[in-house]
Amino acid sequence: MNAAATRYSPPRRQARGRPTASALFRRITLINGLVFTTGLTVLALSPATVSSPVLLTELPILAAGLALMLAANAYLLRRSLAPLSALTTLMERVDLLRPRTRIAQDGSGDLGAVIATFNAMLDRLEAERSASAAHALAVQEAERQRIARELHDEIGQSLTVVLLGLKRTLDRAPAELREELSTAQETVRASLDEVRRIARRLRPGVLEDLGLMAAMNQLAGELTDVSGVPVKRRFEPRLPGLGGEAELVIYRIAQEGLTNIARHARATAAELSLTAGDGTVLLRIADNGRGGPIEEGTGIRGMRERAMLIGADLTVDARPGHGTEVRLSVPLPAGEASS
Repeated sequence: MNAAATRYSPPRRQARGRPTASALFRRITLINGLVFTTGLTVLALSPATVSSPVLLTELPILAAGLALMLAANAYLLRRSLAPLSALTTLMERVDLLRPRTRIAQDGSGDLGAVIATFNAMLDRLEAERSASAAHALAVQEAERQRIARELHDEIGQSLTVVLLGLKRTLDRAPAELREELSTAQETVRASLDEVRRIARRLRPGVLEDLGLMAAMNQLAGELTDVSGVPVKRRFEPRLPGLGGEAELVIYRIAQEGLTNIARHARATAAELSLTAGDGTVLLRIADNGRGGPIEEGTGIRGMRERAMLIGADLTVDARPGHGTEVRLSVPLPAGEASS
């Protein structure tokens, strides 16, 4: 998406705002004029009379008439300005990471233009946010691939050379040094394995080479290897085609969710599922850990930004003592959804 195509244009919107304000002023003036004209007409045509000075018996009639006029005026103004309350509520809770929240236009008269302008503003802001996030995440993925290549090609090869050198030295070393050299050899081998594991996380080659299911299985296996938490897996064997971008988003969100389980959940079991139905593909990551209040830090915000890129819905539910559940609902492409 071209960010320049959705750039905010203040002069055009300001020019449209002035007629709307004038129309609202005319509407309020008309309502007040109508109420007072009606009250005056009723008073003129009714048999009631007002003395000068006003008699005590006439005060209830005047008070009742004034009360009716004020009540009618308040009712009409409340109905006319009711959309402003919904607009204020939406302004208070709007979040660009939770898009598609809009106010329904139900023929609100002059305020309908205000609502339409606000909805259009949200459309532009969400489009700009989506374009900016897409660019930032594309740069991030490119940087991850560069770092992964350097880890594999530079540091990995250097550690391999050191490992081979230690092996040759160990073969010729005296007996009293072999134990220390063997320890150093195992340390270098463990470091090499860690470098390769980090490179795989940065650049999911298995996703590119073997597909989404193999990549998800690898993520589940890594969680068990690193933290000892067993992962129950449920993958639908034949998922509809999602496209490379959507598969990468699913992979990264599953990766982040499983990483959070290993770091924070204190769980003894986890679930990872990927199923299809009702025009969507559903990713579910759950654990039986401590749960608790959700702190929307960098990890969860990054997940929401990725979900926004492909128009997916992300929900995170964490109940104290009952674990955490992450659900990502990815809409299928038009051709796949109809097939």
